[in-house]
Amino acid sequence: MPELSHSVSPIKLKKRRLRVTQPLDHGHIASKKIYHQQLSYWQKRLLQVQQSYYHQQQRAIIVFEGWDAAGKGGAIRRLTEKLDPRGFTVYPIGKPRDDEQGKHYLYRFQTRLPAPGTLAVFDRSYYGRVLVERVEGLASAAQWQRAYQEINEFERLLSDDGVRIIKLFLHISADEQLKRFAERLHNPVKRWKLTEEDLRNRENRQHYCTAIDQMFDHTDTVQAPWHLVSAEHKWYARIQVLSVIVAALSHNTDIRPPPLDKTLVKRASEQLGIPPPTTPAMDADD
Repeated sequence: MPELSHSVSPIKLKKRRLRVTQPLDHGHIASKKIYHQQLSYWQKRLLQVQQSYYHQQQRAIIVFEGWDAAGKGGAIRRLTEKLDPRGFTVYPIGKPRDDEQGKHYLYRFQTRLPAPGTLAVFDRSYYGRVLVERVEGLASAAQWQRAYQEINEFERLLSDDGVRIIKLFLHISADEQLKRFAERLHNPVKRWKLTEEDLRNRENRQHYCTAIDQMFDHTDTVQAPWHLVSAEHKWYARIQVLSVIVAALSHNTDIRPPPLDKTLVKRASEQLGIPPPTTPAMDADD
């Protein structure tokens, strides 16, 4: 049998000991004006990156995990609101549909992988296997313990195929979560966000802390590292999420606009009277 010249890449753990059971530095942004300035800056940067991924037919998945009421939905909304809607899909992940029941838990994520030139955003993810399914007893010990390796191999498969993987965990303290639960309960517009499941998860917070820390230990890899985001202050968390995603998507990627098509420029000048550009336009708002 001939010797293979190519094989899968090794799975290397970063061994950083990320922890939600230890205090985090909770950053903040001083004013709404500064927040909006930073938000606009990073959203424009992200749009430029998205356009580069489209032109180069690259793919990425962005995984959001975090505590209930940590601000995942708000962060995803700011992440996507300035992007070209044709270039991304957001998948809110709940319990499996009837047609997904009985299939391997990774099946429904394999069917939602991004097409070339697009981003896939998962609002919760396959990490539910080692979090909620573990804590709630929906997966046996053998199943959730085996899942660490299964997930690492799944992410290696994607990474080897050229998919960029960005994983974020939004962390808030138990006290901040309680404040946000109270706000949701007392606000008729937000009341629907608070569920009995949220209350049950809070009762199991210590079990979740253990599961989250072990998830970091076993799945924080070189190919797909975790980003632990302090979400105690929503403005700060949203900016952190955007900056982390821009940096991760831009790494080893040429995000400059594609070169001008000289033939197109010539035809536009001859047929439409549009003069050739003197400098490339860098504003991607349109």
